Amino acid sequence: MPSLTRDEAVERASLITVDSYALDLDLARGAETFGSVSTITFTCREPGAATFVEVRPRELRSATLNGRSLDTGTLAGGRLPLPDLAADNVLVVDAEMGYTNTGQGMHRFVDPADGLVYVYASSFLDEAPGIFACFDQPDLKAPYRVTVAADPEWTVAGNGAATLESPGHWRLAGTPPLASYFVTLIAGAYHEVRDEHDGVPLRLYARRSLATHLDHQAPEILAVTRACLDRYHELFAVRYPFGTYGQAFVPELTVGAMENPGCVTFSDDFVFTSAVTEAQREDRAVVIAHEMAHMWFGDLVTMRWWDDLWLNESFAEYLGVRVTAEVTPFRDVWTSFALARKAWGYEADQRPSTHPVAGEVADATAGLLNFDGISYAKGASVLRQLAAWLGDEAFLAGLRAHVQGNAYRNATLADLLAAMAGASGRDLDTWSRAWLRTPGVSTLRPVVRVDGDGGYASVEVEQVADVQRPHRVSVGCYALEDSGGVRRTASVGVDVQAGRTPIKDLDGRAAGDLLLVNDGDLTYAKIRLDPAAQRRLPALLPAVPDPLTRALLWGAAWDMTRDAEVPAGWFVDLCAAALPTETNVAIMADVLGYVRDFAVDRYLPPGERDGARRDLAAACRTAMDRAGGGAYGRLLAAARGLVSCARPEDAGWMRDWLAVPSGAPAGLVLDADLRWLVVRQLAALGECGADEIDAEYARDRTASGGERAARARAARPDAAAKAATWSMLIEDGSVSHRILLAAAVGFWRPGQEHVTGPYVDRYVTDMPVMASRRPSQVVERIATLAFPAYAVDSASLAKLTRMRDDGALVPELTRAVVDEADELARSVAARALATGSPRADQAVRVMGELDT
Repeated sequence: MPSLTRDEAVERASLITVDSYALDLDLARGAETFGSVSTITFTCREPGAATFVEVRPRELRSATLNGRSLDTGTLAGGRLPLPDLAADNVLVVDAEMGYTNTGQGMHRFVDPADGLVYVYASSFLDEAPGIFACFDQPDLKAPYRVTVAADPEWTVAGNGAATLESPGHWRLAGTPPLASYFVTLIAGAYHEVRDEHDGVPLRLYARRSLATHLDHQAPEILAVTRACLDRYHELFAVRYPFGTYGQAFVPELTVGAMENPGCVTFSDDFVFTSAVTEAQREDRAVVIAHEMAHMWFGDLVTMRWWDDLWLNESFAEYLGVRVTAEVTPFRDVWTSFALARKAWGYEADQRPSTHPVAGEVADATAGLLNFDGISYAKGASVLRQLAAWLGDEAFLAGLRAHVQGNAYRNATLADLLAAMAGASGRDLDTWSRAWLRTPGVSTLRPVVRVDGDGGYASVEVEQVADVQRPHRVSVGCYALEDSGGVRRTASVGVDVQAGRTPIKDLDGRAAGDLLLVNDGDLTYAKIRLDPAAQRRLPALLPAVPDPLTRALLWGAAWDMTRDAEVPAGWFVDLCAAALPTETNVAIMADVLGYVRDFAVDRYLPPGERDGARRDLAAACRTAMDRAGGGAYGRLLAAARGLVSCARPEDAGWMRDWLAVPSGAPAGLVLDADLRWLVVRQLAALGECGADEIDAEYARDRTASGGERAARARAARPDAAAKAATWSMLIEDGSVSHRILLAAAVGFWRPGQEHVTGPYVDRYVTDMPVMASRRPSQVVERIATLAFPAYAVDSASLAKLTRMRDDGALVPELTRAVVDEADELARSVAARALATGSPRADQAVRVMGELDT
């Protein structure tokens, strides 16, 4: 099926203007298909010309253009030709459409908890033609009117406020102009929570089996919603433009959330059914703020083409974090952003698949592949740097001018730069070329000389990068005090230029124990520490009071490890020493993920893995002991870390935890989430059989329970279990994509090479088969999660690198293999360094070759 190209989109937009859509959807036809009648009115600037409309039906029953029947047999590749257009046109397309189980198109779900049915429409990115006929490109926006026939027991909601006209028949209010990929509806036995704020009706929806949990969490969700709504009204000086603000927590969503105006859809994983940490609640608040930012950046003002995806996602990422920090209880969210989100951006920007924040996108498929750490995390970081460079007042003035000047229309990078330049009086062309048009990440490191009296003789910031950029940063000087604390003794603002930039304001000052470049995290750049500060990290990290500063130090330590500049064992030792005192739950969870999943399981030689896990488990036990009664989130994060670091000899206490009543440590609740974590770890260690997994699923007969059971089954070091899982991943079209993704996560485990070894070759031969059978968004995720990341050896790397270069692979599969092969090369380099192998330099060179 062809992907719409930019050239095709430009040609069609120059030919037609869409006036309106009227959609009549019949969801009462059974479990397989639904009816879809699309009536599109549009004008043509060149009467007599031809174009096409996108539609992907199970059956195209009829199509008429201006009362003239079209030949349904001309439908090919999801495109129906429209010949001999008039100046004013009415197109009516009557189609039978198919439900999906992929989180795309019209997704249908049967809740295993109670058998109730739920459907929702997911039009992103180019899935709208699987729901209704449309001109599927961002710059052909039009108003929508929708009617829905459904089970009389169902609730229906969508982009416009829903009115029940008769049993089972709903009408949605007409919308302002929308891009086709924003069109949605939900229908089913949804539980609804109603509220109102500042004249805006607020709605929350979730499955009936989650009703108790939604009711309990609604006060926090609504408080975040109200606070963010007020702040965005203030920031944009434009009121929310889409009537009702609905937030629907739907099952099996492919992405975390989707910003459909009037009816934002979220994964219902955000309706927590077990205890969670403060970091998880913070993450939900950020996602709420992110999707609400899209109501202005994305929905009210929409990018013209996927070239300017960053105008949607980078702004929503930046504003989501900023507004969460400003108006919700989660004031440390920039800490999480610095350690986790920016690491995602740095990783993406060093891979062979890197691209500019604002670059050329040839077609819609390429646009889909750019929903990555660059368009989100790097773009948001660049915007934070822009605010620092222009000044916040000028930055916000430019933002308001852009939104107000392009409301209900489409915009480009040039439009934004003009608004920012007008507000600030500064020319942004050079800045945009360096930051938006050029890929790659800089590294900033201090170059320090200390005089005989212990003062700074000179301090310079060296920028190491193929592309030199201007950076406005702060450089912080920190000193260890006799009391054991750490105090900032100086903070100097500096504009870092190419090469080395001297910091004259520090000349003659007493040298500190730590010189932190990018103090406050205002720019996008990897940082390094001077050798003396690096040696002091085990003492410095526990003593630094500010969590953002600790996040930057942890991030630098991890990045040096990932780049094979320091041995993985150094990072493991640092974590074992400093993590027990870490009080920020987000930092603890993220660092544990880095050290366990990468440093230990991929970078260390296999013979050192067991001892490293023992040391990390001891650190987690100490953290649990120090959590105290008032810090359940920290206790929970440490307990999760302890379980995930468990070894075969720990099976006894893990089984005790699962006993009823639980034998878990005092204060720790063994709810469904934590029980499944224990079961999965026992399964991976070969200490839990299929019958025990089935018994746990019988205790938790829910959608999430089914996913966790699939992951646990896939994790067993058993040849039959691996074969069954692999067959499901490649061939089974009946299984929900969420089950597939869970199984893919569980399949590869360190220490299971005796059963997974043959699947390196199977990955090479079978993933193209999988890609031919599954939709694009699912292809990339399965290929990424099922990649043999623990096959850390040069032979496997060579095979997978050859696969990467296979020009016959679909783009989604190619992207996954390119990125994961690059990560595998880093693992090979890090392991060579950890073993002191003379091949370490060669491995680093291989990694560099992959990056080119």
